[in-house]
Amino acid sequence: MWPFIVIGVVVVLLLGGVISMLAYTTPIAEKVYREYLVNPHPENRTRECSCVTNEEQVAMWNAGCEWAEARTDKMREVEVHRDGLRFLGEYYDFGHDRCVIILPGRCECLKYSYFYSKPYEDAGFNVLVIDQRSYGLSDGEFNTIGKEECEDLKVWIKFVEEELGIHKIWLHSICVGSSTAVLLTSSAECPESIKALVTDGCFISFRESFRTHMEDLNRPTFPVLGMVMRNIKKYTGTDVDAIAPIKLIDKVKIPVLFLYGEKDIFSKPEKSKLLIEKCGSTEKEVEWFKEGAHSHLRYTNPEQYDAAILRFSKKSVFAE
Repeated sequence: MWPFIVIGVVVVLLLGGVISMLAYTTPIAEKVYREYLVNPHPENRTRECSCVTNEEQVAMWNAGCEWAEARTDKMREVEVHRDGLRFLGEYYDFGHDRCVIILPGRCECLKYSYFYSKPYEDAGFNVLVIDQRSYGLSDGEFNTIGKEECEDLKVWIKFVEEELGIHKIWLHSICVGSSTAVLLTSSAECPESIKALVTDGCFISFRESFRTHMEDLNRPTFPVLGMVMRNIKKYTGTDVDAIAPIKLIDKVKIPVLFLYGEKDIFSKPEKSKLLIEKCGSTEKEVEWFKEGAHSHLRYTNPEQYDAAILRFSKKSVFAE
């Protein structure tokens, strides 16, 4: 009799502890999710620098805006629509027969992408920068880690093909933008016009990357990390593990240029090497940078960064 009573007491205490823990961590997980992946004011859309306290970020922002301001005569505002949502962009026409679409990272609007445009201008590309859903002036409330962004990208590609008459398209993706790019280029539905992918700091999975972000901010990872991933599934339908780049990259067959930093704490080199090795493309290259923070490689190494893109663009595989 007594052993059963003791077991019952232990079970009750454990359940009480679990319930107390969930009562404490559930609001934390909801706050973290909404802070990082939800536009809190979708009705008040703006294009602003996402981190004015980061000197490198501000410098990148200012340099990019200077690039755009000097080329207003080449730019026209463009837009596409999907599922009742309106997505905005800017197209810089330099008179070439190929175009790059730049996919920025989390929280970034199209102005952030200006900073990555110059090497493509120099390499002979027109440039399309876009406000992805829920950022900048585009509609939407949730970041879906690539799931819906991939479908939005297909609409942009169709626009480039049909409205701009261009059928040689590259994708340049930064951080979570690479999740969108890999999801598209690994798909059987990837348009034939997509000729190459350049990916800057692509993570092996959003779960892995977000875990590192939480650790860097001294946030509790257990059980909050799993709860945030469940919130993503709850609000957007995205299974972050199912669309992890490490699970899809073997299906990417187009040429790929990987750009990685040896000191990147969010896309760690040992993890990144797994992604490179598993990539299914027979035309893949990697450029390693000794210095530079995640998503800031071009700021720290502008000559090396731009030279890598120019060199890759001149490969014989793109001669046609």
